Amino acid sequence: MFQWRSGMTWHEIALSELWDTSFRLIGSAWTLIAAITINKWNTRAASWGGLGVLWSCPVSFPFVRPTRYTYAYLEESPFHTLSYFGEEHRVVLTHCGSVLRRDHDKARETGLVPEAIANEGVTFRQERLVILRGRLYIQTVDPHRFVDSSLAAHYPARDYHRLYVGHLEKVLVRQPHRGLHLLPQLYLC
Repeated sequence: MFQWRSGMTWHEIALSELWDTSFRLIGSAWTLIAAITINKWNTRAASWGGLGVLWSCPVSFPFVRPTRYTYAYLEESPFHTLSYFGEEHRVVLTHCGSVLRRDHDKARETGLVPEAIANEGVTFRQERLVILRGRLYIQTVDPHRFVDSSLAAHYPARDYHRLYVGHLEKVLVRQPHRGLHLLPQLYLC
């Protein structure tokens, strides 16, 4: 269990207890990717990526363009957090995905309250689920490898996404789980 200065409590659950589809978590619910520490951080809304199993480990794999301010933070930090929110925060996530932190104070503008998690990253008081992850693999999308040439239309500025494969190290939820789908057993390493 983690306790923050705010007095809010998180509970660690086993990865095998998490059962929420990556299509819903990343494609529909969205996520905020945050990197570095409470004193130096940035967050970005993301809807490209997924969760799964690779190299016999539970992983996440968000994609971030090099033109995004968060990109430099992800390059510098050996770990980052994936934060998931309820539907009531859709406007906040939309804002975080549409403005640059270098030009805006996202926390002040949205009411998000950043909090440190035991020296392992940054999360937000309002979220319902956080996944802490460490990096395993990084690769930039290579347009020469597009099997479907229409994919190039996603990159008119040729700012090809960077893929960050990370090992899922901890899953933290607020109590009660507030709509999080949990199952007693799933295979994860």
